[in-house]
Amino acid sequence: MAEDAGDDSDKTEEPTQRRLQEAHDKGDVAKSTEVVTFFALAAITLSIGAASGLSSQLLVVPMRGLIEHAADLSVEGGGLRRLFLSLGTAVGIALAAPMAILAAGALIGNLIQHRAVFSAQSLEPRFDKVSPLSGMKRLFSVDNAVNFLRGLIKVAVLGTVMFTVLWPERDRLDALVTIDFVKSLTVARSVSLRMLGTILAIMFLVAVLDYAWVRWRWTKRHMMSLKEIKDEHKQTEGDPMIKGKIRQLRQERARNRMMSKVPKATVVVTNPTHYAVALVYETDMQAPLCVAKGVDEVALRIRAVATEAGVPVIENPPLARALYASVELDQIIPEQHYKAVAQLISHVMNLKKAGAWRR
Repeated sequence: MAEDAGDDSDKTEEPTQRRLQEAHDKGDVAKSTEVVTFFALAAITLSIGAASGLSSQLLVVPMRGLIEHAADLSVEGGGLRRLFLSLGTAVGIALAAPMAILAAGALIGNLIQHRAVFSAQSLEPRFDKVSPLSGMKRLFSVDNAVNFLRGLIKVAVLGTVMFTVLWPERDRLDALVTIDFVKSLTVARSVSLRMLGTILAIMFLVAVLDYAWVRWRWTKRHMMSLKEIKDEHKQTEGDPMIKGKIRQLRQERARNRMMSKVPKATVVVTNPTHYAVALVYETDMQAPLCVAKGVDEVALRIRAVATEAGVPVIENPPLARALYASVELDQIIPEQHYKAVAQLISHVMNLKKAGAWRR
């Protein structure tokens, strides 16, 4: 179980995904040893039920030969070494399948609780691991108290189960030493499966309850305060003040670029002061192009820059409002405004030709 880290009263918010990911990267995950134990026991039960027949057959021949020819075995020179090598090989082959099933069960017991963890941080030296004060806190923590109580209950329950299953079989178990080796394996397999089946049913309930407890404690230990969530949001999304300043600078630069195009405009349509739209038109263009637009202060700046550059500023409130609402920067004006704008530009051109307007 995870260590009791103490809970701050201000940590009332559920941990964010980033906080949980950081804990996972450090090797701090919600892990119940009872879940791993359950899957390991399930693997042992499966190996006894499914693989014990093959394992027994692989052990019967060498064990029977050893028992029947015990008097003829040579233990001098290399004989004893060859005997142990032969028996060791037979036992290894017989136990290969059960051990593989057991390893798979333990692996599944871990992966079913959390994804794979690869972290060396838990191996790094830490002062609190050798600190007597920290050790005393861990010794008398809530988790250790629960572990101790759970251990007592588990020993009592499993001891009762084993006694209940084995006591009626005491006569058969006593007779194992007098019957054939193969028959003794069959009896042992039958009794073991009965006992393990009952233990598994109990361990399933223990594993579910323990995982719920471990998960709750782990989540509670990673609870966050509102300040921590805000700080994390700032780190992830950026400080709102800084982002606002950057956005302001970008808008200012865009506005400056827009203002630099106003002196090249053909005409500026105004409202007269609340709206201003600067248009450019050349003979090879499909339609007039909007190079600048703005309201209030920006409109006044557009009008001032245009006046200084000698660009005609024409007051036409309905057209100015319509153009501002319907056309974006660096786009041609909508078709419904072609006629009104054409008349306006034609009027400006006539004024220029007559010398009434000079840039």
